[in-house]
Amino acid sequence: MHRHLSIAALAAVSALTIGGACSAASARELVQDSYCLQGRQSGYPGNCEFSSYRQCMATASGTNEGCGINPMRAYAPLRQTQRVR
Repeated sequence: MHRHLSIAALAAVSALTIGGACSAASARELVQDSYCLQGRQSGYPGNCEFSSYRQCMATASGTNEGCGINPMRAYAPLRQTQRVR
């Protein structure tokens, strides 16, 4: 009986771990926003959590960094609804 409980607990923990990893990957995709803080400290593509250029530039103010379009968004394949036929 104890062995069955251990196996059931291990299966539950494994399922939660796999489910958590999938949702974390989805969350990372959502974090990628339109503009990235780029420079010597941030690197390339940099800190891509800004939805507007103004937000990014406000964060870059006083540093030796700038802002650019997120390459993950700029070079992403077009969705089927966006393609011109």
